[in-house]
Amino acid sequence: MKTETVDGATLETWSVDEVAKAFEANEIVLIDVRTPQEYMFEHIEGALLMPLAFFKGDKLPDQVEKRIVFHCGSGVRSERVARAAIAAGVKQIAHMEGGFGAWKAAKCPYIGTNMATGAPQSVTPE
Repeated sequence: MKTETVDGATLETWSVDEVAKAFEANEIVLIDVRTPQEYMFEHIEGALLMPLAFFKGDKLPDQVEKRIVFHCGSGVRSERVARAAIAAGVKQIAHMEGGFGAWKAAKCPYIGTNMATGAPQSVTPE
């Protein structure tokens, strides 16, 4: 994990492996900041959706029980949201490096769309 101090707060950049392990252990809340359309097409099962366009940093829950980690498609939007959370007063926040693209490249499971039926389906890359 990489850390950076921003205005007295800590911004963490987690690897896909770190996120996958912590998410599996139920230690984090994973928040997807992509658009609803991107999320519906494919997403990490169990990740919450809070699109960048509607993000309100002051509405985030505290992180007493679980840490918050943001992710997007490539890591750009999630870093922007993490910095916005810091600007809203959050003292420690994280985002996933490389975003959903890195998640898929690491062959982690996700929910995709069956192109023949349009229905969601579990995808476990080999």
